[in-house]
Amino acid sequence: MLERTHYLRDSTAMLTDPFSEVLKFVNAESLVTGGFTAGGSWAIRFPVPKTIKFFAVVKGGCWVSIDGLEEPFRFEAGDVGLLAAPRSFMVSSEPGVVPVDAMSLFSGAGRTTAMLGDGKDFAYIGGHVLLDPGSGRLLSDVLPPWIHIQAASPQAATFRTLLDQLVEERATGQAGAQLASAHLSQLLFIQILRAQLKTSGPMPAGWLRALGDPRIAPALRLMHGDPGRAWRLEELAKASAMSRTTFAFHFREIAGVAPLAYLTQWRMRLAERALREETTPVAVVADSLGYTSESAFSNAFKRVTGKSPRAFRSGARNSGPQIAGRPGNDPPSLGAHDGAEARQF
Repeated sequence: MLERTHYLRDSTAMLTDPFSEVLKFVNAESLVTGGFTAGGSWAIRFPVPKTIKFFAVVKGGCWVSIDGLEEPFRFEAGDVGLLAAPRSFMVSSEPGVVPVDAMSLFSGAGRTTAMLGDGKDFAYIGGHVLLDPGSGRLLSDVLPPWIHIQAASPQAATFRTLLDQLVEERATGQAGAQLASAHLSQLLFIQILRAQLKTSGPMPAGWLRALGDPRIAPALRLMHGDPGRAWRLEELAKASAMSRTTFAFHFREIAGVAPLAYLTQWRMRLAERALREETTPVAVVADSLGYTSESAFSNAFKRVTGKSPRAFRSGARNSGPQIAGRPGNDPPSLGAHDGAEARQF
């Protein structure tokens, strides 16, 4: 992690893309896990997902009902959805059809596909986004509960291409199909986030919303590019072509915190990663992030995280490797990513 910190400081490439930087930081891994075809009258109810879930319709159309939303809505071929909230949902040929349970439908070792009816009218693929257990909430906490990118959107052509390739890879079983599917799934997830930013859909205040704001993005690039520098508000405002007052107000409104508070929080995220994954002395971590003394760093770290650096490192080592589960306001649900969860489509 410390090597990454220096890389962030020295690499001109990383100065311009905090979006990629954060996705790498949270170890976002998108996986297509299966799908189903259907014909006639049908409905499937899916349980509350333990991870961020995405799905797409590749043929036909359906109705989607999500717990907590008043009315079902229509999904057409080429539509893509991403569910970040812990809510169960139902997919059906029409509202009112009695659903079958997804877990019973897809039960069985290694089963990743299913067919309802003659399977001629409809086709669906689904998957999950796994996040690092320690840093994953940096992404999960700023995602809206539900994202729906329609096939009629300006990004439709890109989605169609990716979906067509995913279907082909899964159907043909060519050499390298598993790896190709994983990369295509990752691209699909990135395109969902890009489309959400471009369409200006409802987005909680945070770094993701800030990246979609052209006035805030220059300041974010500076802070992410050199997190150890003692940035002044005047420098960040100038980079964003705003006065100090206007910049500070707009940044807080979009990012949810003041600019220098955001910088401190990002430094502490980097510090957490270094303390979890390395044996680098605390004093060296402090210096790499711009703190003139270990004491100043420790005070800032405890103020943000509630623990001293040494207590955090000790607790992280004792907890062992785990996989992030459900996003939300509660601590991430941790544990092995078992086959049953992977077969929830």
